Amino acid sequence: MNAPLPIPDGSPTVSVIGAGGWGTALALVMARRAKPDQTAVPLWGHDPALVAAMQQGRTNEKYLKGVALPENIQPTTALAECAKANVILLVVPSRHLADVSKELATVGIAPGTILVSCTKGIEQAHGLLMSEVIAVHLPSATIAVLSGPNLAGEIARGIPAACVIGSAIGEAVARVQSLFEGTKFRPYTSCDIRGIQLGGALKNIFAIAAGVSDGLGLGENARAGIVTRSLAEMTRLGVAMGGDRETFRGLSGIGDLMVTCFSSSSRNHQVGFRIGQGESLESIRNSMTMVAEGVPTTASAFDCARRLGIVTPIIDQIYALLQEEKSPAQAMKDLLSRQLRAEEEV
Repeated sequence: MNAPLPIPDGSPTVSVIGAGGWGTALALVMARRAKPDQTAVPLWGHDPALVAAMQQGRTNEKYLKGVALPENIQPTTALAECAKANVILLVVPSRHLADVSKELATVGIAPGTILVSCTKGIEQAHGLLMSEVIAVHLPSATIAVLSGPNLAGEIARGIPAACVIGSAIGEAVARVQSLFEGTKFRPYTSCDIRGIQLGGALKNIFAIAAGVSDGLGLGENARAGIVTRSLAEMTRLGVAMGGDRETFRGLSGIGDLMVTCFSSSSRNHQVGFRIGQGESLESIRNSMTMVAEGVPTTASAFDCARRLGIVTPIIDQIYALLQEEKSPAQAMKDLLSRQLRAEEEV
């Protein structure tokens, strides 16, 4: 990888690539900033019909109903408009990130532009994290990541929340953190770029597990047990994949795990709940407008665990539910019938 280019001085301009719920919510945060250094926030979407509807109606009814878009959010289908910004938030589904990064490289970005990955996932073929997917196509770019317990609907409505920002470049972390000053979206920083991404990706799998438990009607005790053991499993695999153990005790680890496992607004929890109630994955996917990243991430994490020799009983059962059509009841039975052991053992 080439060395990142110097970050230019001055107030940064910001654009958002990805007009789903999360991308639109982040565009709203940027548009509402207290500092008057930003006059426009380009928001790129791949669907011309959606972008046109956003331009005309000033809402994103498909992904974020009932939230008005201020005039300084500029929906666009022109990636070149977003490429002009000093800081670009990449908020596209994991399966599209490589293609979007490749197109962004073709369009060209300014020297020193900071690319912030806000996508939570793990590429399956090689186990790449989202920052690494971006770096394949934009090797000279300065890359940062953003993650945390962030439900898009709440952030879009201005309800207080927190996140963690990470980068290998200290100046990039400080620059991105400063973007959120004066907002209700409080940013913390970390240098553990791998751990931040792994926590944000793996928690989606465990949110599916919690949803399955709820769909089966197993109660609060069962869900609490699943969440606790999920944290142990997330940490075990995350550390093996290069994350810092302490990171999984923070916002992108236990913080994100809690909100996705306990909130009915979580897409991944919804998927698990509906599976627990007997609905097929195909039917669920066909009825959802937004992507539940836990579904593809389960296959990626399962493969990574196999390569590293890490014991992941919850991931294994969710993989069997999603990929092998195992019944939810049998999956829960198999988890409960594992050999008894001490809590610190796997």
